Amino acid sequence: MLNLERLRVLHAVARTGSVRGAAEALHVTTSAVSQQLTRLEREIGQRLLERQGRGIRLTDAASLLADHAERLLTQVELIEADLAEHRGAVTGAVTVAAFATAARGLLPDALRALRKRYPDLDVRLAEHEPHESLPALARGDLDVAIVQDWPDAPLPVPEGLSRRPLAEDTFDVAVSTQDPLAGRDVLKLAELRDQRWIGWAAGQICHDWLTSKLRELGAEPRVTHTASEHSTQLALVAAGLGAALIPRLGRDPVPRGVRFVPLSPAPRRRIFALWRASAFPRPAIQATLTALDTTAKSGHRSHAPGTPRARG
Repeated sequence: MLNLERLRVLHAVARTGSVRGAAEALHVTTSAVSQQLTRLEREIGQRLLERQGRGIRLTDAASLLADHAERLLTQVELIEADLAEHRGAVTGAVTVAAFATAARGLLPDALRALRKRYPDLDVRLAEHEPHESLPALARGDLDVAIVQDWPDAPLPVPEGLSRRPLAEDTFDVAVSTQDPLAGRDVLKLAELRDQRWIGWAAGQICHDWLTSKLRELGAEPRVTHTASEHSTQLALVAAGLGAALIPRLGRDPVPRGVRFVPLSPAPRRRIFALWRASAFPRPAIQATLTALDTTAKSGHRSHAPGTPRARG
């Protein structure tokens, strides 16, 4: 009979493309991976790996076995989830990944509620952008991923993952209080065609949305400063170095000298949770999703347009 743990190792090698990658994914040493593969080769009587330049490739037999292993491991996860559902206890470990503003604006309240209600549940948070969390979720390194997209640029979701909408998050324009635009009640993006922008690096979802929308208006975006943290972007706005498109979720703290002006039409991104469909029967997964949904629906941490209140 084939050993399940050895199949898990082969699946990790196929998924990551290397022995080192499999070792990192499984949190073991490379020698442990090599030993398991050697034993699996003895079990099936065929070679699993071949040299290819400086790397390796799976043999035809290994590729066939890895495909079966993926289906088998999915079925094992489903069996484990069904057994956990039968027990009904919300226990064990759940790993959640979320992009930065969701990690800041949604997760603290949700995690606090889970810890209070389910003291035997160990929920761990990691901050990842969707392009990082999606593959990690699909290969089983995560249990739940909080991701985002735009209605006109939907995020492709791999087969085998389920989704639950959590919230829509509105973006406003942040400008210096010294900027003439700070006196406006509402702005249109077309009025900001020639604006200097402070934003995210190229490749980030929000950066790509802004640049594509400006180009649709016939303007070449002038992103003069980039920063991954809202606090840095807002500090640059307060210094009068440009405008920024900032979501309401997780916006605080806001420095003095910044005013938020709504856009018309208001840009809104969609925030949703993803999980592997085979893991859903686990009470721990269901409890985590319910806590996220409750937190989002009860009013996530956001900051309305206008000038932040003075702090004492």
